[in-house]
Amino acid sequence: MEIGFHTDAFNSSYWSFDQCLDWAHRNQLKYIECGTIDGVSWIHGLGYQPHVALWEDPLALRAKMEHRGIQFSQLDAAFPLSRPEGASLGVEYVLHTMRWARLAGCPRIDTTDDRWQPSSMTDREALDHMRRIYTQIVRVAETYQIAINIEPHGYFTTKPWFMEEMLSFVDSPYLGMNMDTGNTFIAGQDPVAFLEKFKKRVGHVHIKDVSPSLAESARGDLTGIAVSHCAIGDGVNADNIRRCVEILEACGYTGVLSLECEGSGGPMIERSLAWVRQMLTEVQAGSQSVRR
Repeated sequence: MEIGFHTDAFNSSYWSFDQCLDWAHRNQLKYIECGTIDGVSWIHGLGYQPHVALWEDPLALRAKMEHRGIQFSQLDAAFPLSRPEGASLGVEYVLHTMRWARLAGCPRIDTTDDRWQPSSMTDREALDHMRRIYTQIVRVAETYQIAINIEPHGYFTTKPWFMEEMLSFVDSPYLGMNMDTGNTFIAGQDPVAFLEKFKKRVGHVHIKDVSPSLAESARGDLTGIAVSHCAIGDGVNADNIRRCVEILEACGYTGVLSLECEGSGGPMIERSLAWVRQMLTEVQAGSQSVRR
């Protein structure tokens, strides 16, 4: 397993993507994840948004990243596909991101649903709607050899019985799951049990902790959080994170643990990185000891 981070950590800092590359380089991280912008945004154009726009040159950016020993672990194209607009805006957004990802050397794309149940559809209608979307997306992904991950983040994806159906929408090795320790917890699920059920389908992992105050006020009401607002390891989800990493180690996961933690709160993200590094070292050492 390797450690990376999602640049949404620095949304509130109004950093540019280049500043995030600098942070990754200083902290000796090889992997970075960011969102994609399909169009022009003034805040991104002025250098105040830590994501990439699809009008940027993917080959030039890839060369810049490789010069620093950094590569994309995943691109985030998580337009909520359960919305009616998922069939028009969402599909095109993912497909445009896929073409860009191929040139940028990124092997996977993150997708999800909306927090809210669609008011204009029943659950069955919404699932059938998403089945058509993922069928279209994954068939193209097979050609581009880009993995499509479904992240637990919304009304459907944080419920294991719905996630199970969604992962069977298309019989393809290019459809998998992006595990998120924080979203599953805040949605009222047990992250350890959630991961255990889908561990063979995991292609990427988001590591998020949850503060005691947020857990008390919002667990079971929210379906996801953008980032940890406490240092990873300091919250009520820390034990679950460790147990999830133990499961991943035991099942042979060799992908990226992508940190999602608030980056503007001084040393919070640095403390998070130190904790995850130490925890991962301990888990891997314990695993090697058992094998001996």
